[in-house]
Amino acid sequence: MAVITRERPVVDRPPPVPRKSYPKWARRAPLLPALIFLIVVTQLPFVATLVISFMKWNSLDPTNRGFAGFDNYVNVFTDPDLRSSIVNTIVLTASVVLISLVLGLGLALLLDKKFRGRGFVRTMLIAPFLVVPVAAALIWKHVLYNPEYGLFNGILNWLGFDAQPDWISTMPMSAVVLSLVWQWTPFMMLILLAGLQSKPIEPVEAATIDGASSFQIFRYLTFPHLRQYLELGGLLGSIYIVQNFDAVFTITSGGLGTANLPYMIYQTFYQAHEYGEASAAGVIVVAGSILIATFALRVVSSLFKEETR
Repeated sequence: MAVITRERPVVDRPPPVPRKSYPKWARRAPLLPALIFLIVVTQLPFVATLVISFMKWNSLDPTNRGFAGFDNYVNVFTDPDLRSSIVNTIVLTASVVLISLVLGLGLALLLDKKFRGRGFVRTMLIAPFLVVPVAAALIWKHVLYNPEYGLFNGILNWLGFDAQPDWISTMPMSAVVLSLVWQWTPFMMLILLAGLQSKPIEPVEAATIDGASSFQIFRYLTFPHLRQYLELGGLLGSIYIVQNFDAVFTITSGGLGTANLPYMIYQTFYQAHEYGEASAAGVIVVAGSILIATFALRVVSSLFKEETR
């Protein structure tokens, strides 16, 4: 039996139209207005601050103004108050970040499990992070810490304790730390929850079949997977908490040994009117934030590389 094959007619296709090759500057031109706006809004003020940081400038003494060299930076690191504010900034940042990471990890592990009402619980846990920082500090100062009508002393009274402590005066730094931990734990929880939900399920199922306990799965599978997410949360949290001003200003007004570097910048600028010294302290804060942000960007880039493998 003969097989009849038909040949398809050859259709002449038109040659492809060559694409126009634009120069690099033309492809990037639409981004130019945004770049100019970013430079005007962020970089020019920083350059002005950097220039002022090398000047002797006190608004109460306008005749004594000129180039000061590195004297303002020397004053920042040698002045006892400014030096203690740097220590307070480090202590405050490290405490809030570490406690928030631990609590955020526990909440993320809880929300990674399926249970009824998980969406509602997740929304309620995220709510503290959405509160305006000044409003959150006012809530802790007046609603919780107040010695006369605060919730903490109300609970102690309900439990039968006669003590009505003044929480802010007895533990000022802890009072600031607790308010910031309450606000930043949801942020850490979201980052770690995203890491948990991106974890591959096959190794966990294999480990469960082999008889591994929940603690062993967490130690050898979950925690190594979350390492970079923990680093990212710690670095991003540090960038913001280093610059925190609202909680210190609202709760303690910088008193009782809680003044951090942003508050001392405010005090030096608006109360002492030392513009040069305040600018030098501000440059130090920006340099520290840039250093932390550099590590954060490296962690983010490494996460993207792992996702694309």
